[in-house]
Amino acid sequence: MTVPADVLDLILEVVAEAPAGLGGMRLVCVDGPAGSGKTTLADQLGRALPAQVIHMDDLYPGWTGLAEGAQKLHEWVLEPLAHGVPGRYRRYDWPLGLYAERHTVPLADTLVVEGCNSAALTTAPYSPVIIWVEAEDDVRLERGMLRDGDGARDQWTTWMVEERRLYAEHRTAERSHVRLDGSGNITGLGPTETA
Repeated sequence: MTVPADVLDLILEVVAEAPAGLGGMRLVCVDGPAGSGKTTLADQLGRALPAQVIHMDDLYPGWTGLAEGAQKLHEWVLEPLAHGVPGRYRRYDWPLGLYAERHTVPLADTLVVEGCNSAALTTAPYSPVIIWVEAEDDVRLERGMLRDGDGARDQWTTWMVEERRLYAEHRTAERSHVRLDGSGNITGLGPTETA
């Protein structure tokens, strides 16, 4: 999914107007169910801002680590940045099943974090701009099988159940500032949650 130029411009305006709540940095979280098109959008944002992009796939400790990935984001990256110190994380190597090389996240104007559960409630103190991207389940599963192979179908369906649980718990879609469908069209603007 490539987001049209007018939609990208709108997102960039929302980001520019957001508070720099992460130790003087703006935090942008591109969240939504797996296979919806988040990675492509995050890469577009990274080039346009410009900003470093962190992919949650590098933080999850495998297929069962959806919640733990958000904890590692907070501990390894966001908390240090909030205190004016560069973040550091180890990339998870999925084929080897272990954490590998270290990456540094420098202080900058903006940080983009992309992936499922990237906008968990642990990000709330940092005033993130949340971009929610969601496609239909059948489209997502088809994209997942193209990317990971049909042998990953069981992992994908288990992941999809855990996503729904976490998104309900964290009210992610309701807290989002821009909502897009899996084709890059705007479906909503501004948080819809009530106090």
